[in-house]
Amino acid sequence: MRKFLHWYDYLFINLYWLGLNTRNTAVGSVFTPYLVALFVPEANRNGALGWISTAGLIIAMLVQPAAGLLSDRSTLRFGRRRPFLLVGTLFDLIFLLLIALAGNFWMLLAATLLIQFSANISHGPLQGLIPDLVPEEQRGRASAVKAVMELIPIVLVGSIIAQLVGAGRFGWAVAATGAILAITLVLTLFLVREELLRQKPISSLREPMVRVLGMLSGIGVGAGVGLVGGAALGGAIALMAWPLVGQKAAQAIWIGVGGMAAMAIAVVAGVWSGALTTLGQEARRHRSFIWWIVNRLLFLAAATSFQTFLPFFLMFAFGLNAEQAAALNGALITVIGLFILVSALAGGWAADRFGQRRVVLISGWLATIGAMLALSTIWSPNLAMIYLAGSILGVGVGLFMTSNWALGTNPAPAKEAGRYLGISNLAGAGAGVIGKGLGGPMADWLNAFLPGLGYLGIFAAYAFLFALSALILGKVQEEPAG
Repeated sequence: MRKFLHWYDYLFINLYWLGLNTRNTAVGSVFTPYLVALFVPEANRNGALGWISTAGLIIAMLVQPAAGLLSDRSTLRFGRRRPFLLVGTLFDLIFLLLIALAGNFWMLLAATLLIQFSANISHGPLQGLIPDLVPEEQRGRASAVKAVMELIPIVLVGSIIAQLVGAGRFGWAVAATGAILAITLVLTLFLVREELLRQKPISSLREPMVRVLGMLSGIGVGAGVGLVGGAALGGAIALMAWPLVGQKAAQAIWIGVGGMAAMAIAVVAGVWSGALTTLGQEARRHRSFIWWIVNRLLFLAAATSFQTFLPFFLMFAFGLNAEQAAALNGALITVIGLFILVSALAGGWAADRFGQRRVVLISGWLATIGAMLALSTIWSPNLAMIYLAGSILGVGVGLFMTSNWALGTNPAPAKEAGRYLGISNLAGAGAGVIGKGLGGPMADWLNAFLPGLGYLGIFAAYAFLFALSALILGKVQEEPAG
């Protein structure tokens, strides 16, 4: 490993993050919602989008760590990580073409799941470049460049790719996404010089993959517990309200309150179930760290899910078609992305000056306010208010992205920080499984009762998750673990 890196080395090592996250944002926030709107009746759109996202995230939770572990053991002369980046990107380009050619929902589903598989062949190994090539004392700077490369794509997708879709040039939007991905790959292949692994590690793949399956099963258990607990709580409240509001309104209360409770219970139960499965009794000795994962999962479940269903809400609120919604959604993504980028850059300074916990707390309450403002526009569409809500959400997300991870490194046991923080990565991927998998059907069921009620229900649920993430911080220690 070189002892000194130039500024351009940080750029070269992290350049592929720009391409990968452009692909991720374009497919998840623009292409998939746009095509679902074309292929699926309005009454079932949110559920269909939620289930596509959930299935894709499950694939990601399995493929990403497996590919990363295989790259750890790679002795190829071309490098440890770059061969995986090359293979993953080649398949990405093929599957992007399949998305462009999709003519119905089932073709879209197949193409989306395939591209989740191929993208995570690249994603897992890519995370190893900084530890491989950057000296420990310079990794803070390298990680800062990585964060910027992960945030710029939000603006790129919103201002260019979504606008192409809005103009009816879907094929060109897919081509632009593929071009950015291919260019960043080629530059990475030629500009990054890896140190070859001379001897393959003798450690088994079994233990780390058992941890992956343990966390995945924990998320599944949490979702089951959440559904049962949410149904029971929502049902109890609905029964009490039935004599006052009638049967149909009571059913809507059952679904709305039950869905909101199910998401929160699923996060807490899922994280603790996964942690106990993967860490055993160690999880009880490091409660502060597990509660930090709960805080992180609550916030991410709300933030990622809010963005996913935003295009369908815009179609409902403003009477837009799929192209018009894609363009407006792109403009919102651009504004939100700019606020995320600026606040993320300032978040590290703020965390150092005011404390990590305080900045994470502020981020949770800001995101709650942004989600609540969005609620006010459901039956009284106000574009200025939506932009204001998105801007406040963007600030909250940006502050959270820089301060929350730093906060989590404190309660993680120093000698096993990699193992513990790796578990939090898996839990983070499970955020979408809960927020989107439960939120999509919930929105459709409530919209069937009263148009727009579904968006009121899921936006209120996400506001509740943001607020709960802030309240959970009381259980997280800011001091390093002993």
